[in-house]
Amino acid sequence: MAAKWTLITGASDGLGREFARIAAAEGRDLILVARRAERLESLAQELRARYRIAVEVMPADLSDPAAVDALWRRAAHRRQIEVLVNDAGFGLNGAFADTDLARELASIAVNVMALTILMKHAVGHMRSQGGGRILNVGSTAGFMPGPNMAVYHATKAYVLSLSEAVAEELRGGNVTVTALCPGATATGFQSVAQMENALLLRVLPVAEAGAVARAGWRAMQRGRRICVTGSFNRFFAAAPRLSPRALTTRIAGLFLRSGGIRAR
Repeated sequence: MAAKWTLITGASDGLGREFARIAAAEGRDLILVARRAERLESLAQELRARYRIAVEVMPADLSDPAAVDALWRRAAHRRQIEVLVNDAGFGLNGAFADTDLARELASIAVNVMALTILMKHAVGHMRSQGGGRILNVGSTAGFMPGPNMAVYHATKAYVLSLSEAVAEELRGGNVTVTALCPGATATGFQSVAQMENALLLRVLPVAEAGAVARAGWRAMQRGRRICVTGSFNRFFAAAPRLSPRALTTRIAGLFLRSGGIRAR
């Protein structure tokens, strides 16, 4: 029988790195994926030394669908992928008319296309191998439109919808799909998104990445479809059902706007 492996994208930083540490502590062999090979190698060395597990490093540009497809073929060759964590993703802060088109398209490619390709491969693979679990990292952004981060919110709405739909299709079987939907979390995301000055990050608590990853991992193991971390985030996720959509969208845009408002 092929060895069982856990495949984690976005593993070089933030939540992805924390998921790798959680999986390693359980004795799981790992495949770590991100663009930055040196960071992956550093993490791999740490985990091999501490937990005596096998760790494969597979750098990849997930904005290239052909590279994603090749990544899966390499990862699943003579291996059983028991857990897939789709963590890789990024967004841009700013008005839709002003943000860089190429960067927005790359965001869609990573957040939507790469996740879909890996998930598509994983479902069939896991069903044929006797079962498995898929954890898709979404966001509370997926519950509402997000002026000033319009494309990012749209991609996370896709992740949430796809995860729920496929989870229902697989209901009662041996493969589960979980969407983890955290709010603001202390990772490198904010810097990449150029949103360090957004009101959201100045007035609301920012969660610790390890705590969010642990909550998502537990939810995945229990087969839950959606995991929203934090009491405020659960309220935030429910808000579109409790108030007029236009009002919710306006408030979201205010919180995502950078500059002009000082809250500390």
